[in-house]
Amino acid sequence: MKKIVFALGLLGLSALANAADPLDGTVWKTIDDKTKQPKAMVKFTEQKNGTLSASIQGILTPGEEKACTKCEGPYHNKSLKGLKIVHGLKNVGGTRYEEGSILDPQTGKTYKLKGQMTNGGKNLELRGFIGIAALGRNQVWVRAN
Repeated sequence: MKKIVFALGLLGLSALANAADPLDGTVWKTIDDKTKQPKAMVKFTEQKNGTLSASIQGILTPGEEKACTKCEGPYHNKSLKGLKIVHGLKNVGGTRYEEGSILDPQTGKTYKLKGQMTNGGKNLELRGFIGIAALGRNQVWVRAN
């Protein structure tokens, strides 16, 4: 009986270990929605509260490795590398995400954020917006790992 309980306990622990969000630990190449050129490498990390954040790991556009001069508050003049640009993104089922926010380092503005992984997890379709989703813009990021 003890062996059965022990085996069930191990199965439960392995199920919890596999319950991590599909975005956790993934790295994405951001693609500018206007120029269609790669801009940066961004890594998602699941927070203790279950939401996701993402930080810039590297800049892909030469000459744009500068600080976030248009950002306000704690982000003002911070290096773009390591800058956390996504906050509070929640998985609302499968590969759909809502209720997050995203910082645009070029303008210093923060937008509401929602998105979905598509193409078998190879793409991340994001929509940044103010107020309602109809007033926003889309970007498609490409999985790098």
